[in-house]
Amino acid sequence: MAQDLSAVQSSDNVWEMAKHQLDEVASLIGLNESIHGYLRQPKRVLEVSVPARMDNGTFRMFTGYRVQHNMARGPGKGGIRFHPDVTLDEVKALAMWMTWKCALVNIPFGGAKGGVICDPKHMSTQELENLTRRFTSEISIIIGPEKDIPAPDVYTTPQIMAWIMDTYSMQQGFSIPGVVTGKPISIGGSLGRDKATARGCLYATDEAMAVLGRPIAGARVAIQGFGNAGMYAAQLMEQRGYSVVAVSDSQGGVANPKGLDVRKVTAHKLETGSIVGFPGGERIDNREVLEYDCDVLVPAALEKVITRENAPLIKARIVAEAANGPTLPDADDILFDRGIVVLPDILANAGGVTVSYFEWVQDLQANFWEEDEINERLKRIITRAYRDTHEQAKRYGVSMRKGAYAVAVNRVAEATKLRGLYP
Repeated sequence: MAQDLSAVQSSDNVWEMAKHQLDEVASLIGLNESIHGYLRQPKRVLEVSVPARMDNGTFRMFTGYRVQHNMARGPGKGGIRFHPDVTLDEVKALAMWMTWKCALVNIPFGGAKGGVICDPKHMSTQELENLTRRFTSEISIIIGPEKDIPAPDVYTTPQIMAWIMDTYSMQQGFSIPGVVTGKPISIGGSLGRDKATARGCLYATDEAMAVLGRPIAGARVAIQGFGNAGMYAAQLMEQRGYSVVAVSDSQGGVANPKGLDVRKVTAHKLETGSIVGFPGGERIDNREVLEYDCDVLVPAALEKVITRENAPLIKARIVAEAANGPTLPDADDILFDRGIVVLPDILANAGGVTVSYFEWVQDLQANFWEEDEINERLKRIITRAYRDTHEQAKRYGVSMRKGAYAVAVNRVAEATKLRGLYP
């Protein structure tokens, strides 16, 4: 059942990559062969055709997906991304990673994911609303607060989550805020959700710095990707005492070895649409950000950016994966052999799904918490997940990624075994 690593690498396919990661940890922990085979496949895959009316009166056909990988531990949970490069294999991989992520932080969800092949940068607000509402209608047969709860992901926003909630609620005849998370506060969203992914990444990085015995004050951070996770990570890390020395977005990057003023970089990005041209540093590209001289590297963009070619050139001591799947398997091995600590995505970016869980709980109870309480709960969960991961990594003498998978896969396997098969 194991895959050849060279085949995984040559295919450059994230679904093959996700299965390879499972296969490695299955061998490590001695996973039952039947359960291993069960966990290698998604529970349910839905592909839908989505007609959406354009501003010129015509309608266009889009393709959308919702994948539920495993729900042994609870309802499905996972984001929806709107992106021109969405593929079914990508959504399947992301759903599997969500299964492990929820299990690692020990929240009662299984893994799911969704996506629509579209380019929201070239769509009007009305066109996006039309697309979102029709996509919601098409997948409504498998989502719901007790079945599968979507959330924001790449190029989806709180407003898009509001349209999903409203569309689903209108079909049911009453408001159901718990069908989706990442909503605006005024319709059942949670305080702290916007910065949750970045805050969880900060907490995991703090733990790693403590284990390595390194001071936080002045520690240099480079961040690839200046969207929601990357921008807030830069802000929170600067407030914590780190020095943000390089950042980039899809159009390019900027660096200053003496430290960037994150507030000014953020203002420039919001004003111009990019960090390119920011006057407080030198122009660099995305590749150079990954290889920049720093203590902590935060890949916060898309998948597969750390490869066997650039892994030997990374200078960071810690790589904190705020994005999903940024490191290819053989690059992982290179970084581990070089003594670089990789905080895997299922740990480092689990803050988002954790606070999504808090939002879901608050919606079901109609009882909302203060932001300080949310942040403190999040810190406890991420800290515990880090320590569980570190303990397993030490036990088996493996990377933090394999340690995290050992924790998560064991938890899902146990739930699967206890529940058994029906009928």
